[in-house]
Amino acid sequence: MTVRRDVAALAEQGWVTAAQGGALFVPRQLAEPRRMQKNDSDLPQRTAIAKAAASMVSDSMTIYLDAGTTVQAMRPFLEARTGLTIVSNDLSTILAFMDHRGVDIVCLGGSVDINSQSTLGRLAARTLKELSLDIAFLSCQSWDAKHGVTAMVEAAVEVKRAAHDAATSTVLLADSGKFARFGTYRVISLEELDRIVTDDGLSVDDLDVLPTEVTEVIRADAIDASPVTATETVW
Repeated sequence: MTVRRDVAALAEQGWVTAAQGGALFVPRQLAEPRRMQKNDSDLPQRTAIAKAAASMVSDSMTIYLDAGTTVQAMRPFLEARTGLTIVSNDLSTILAFMDHRGVDIVCLGGSVDINSQSTLGRLAARTLKELSLDIAFLSCQSWDAKHGVTAMVEAAVEVKRAAHDAATSTVLLADSGKFARFGTYRVISLEELDRIVTDDGLSVDDLDVLPTEVTEVIRADAIDASPVTATETVW
């Protein structure tokens, strides 16, 4: 019964399809998991990736924090930063920075997507077109060498593209469990990214298929997700 429940949960999130005697892995993302489903999953990997990403942020930067639990997890690692301008379409991330006196906050408008608890669409993208960002930290539910970063929701694409276009540097935060998967809508190719921050679950074979045009791939050590987490720069 426990196995059946696990298979049903994975099928609901679009990771597998139920089959006689087990389950089959599906590379195409079939559904966008709800925010609450992601809150308690892959915590060590998420924390390690978030810490590695936060180390790229200096005082007085203007940064975009995309919708997602991994990007939101950067919040405690930015506590000591001052003079930041935080731009985000993620309502939970905006709330998380409300008690940080060293930041200015720009919350993007637009239609609210209940699943991701974020704003999406043309209005959110138009705000980004009026801004100049130092770094855009993008999230995703699926990424691979051929399809790049993809999304299940069309309205999310315009916002992510606008953040990339407004930024001096674009960094993808994506755990290894989302690799070799793709959704319906293309967001950005991996070649257009300046850095990819993932976890140490990404294998050597996976690294070999990534485009060499990517400036840097960082595998954060998910074993130790404390404030002294080590990172390995692969490229």
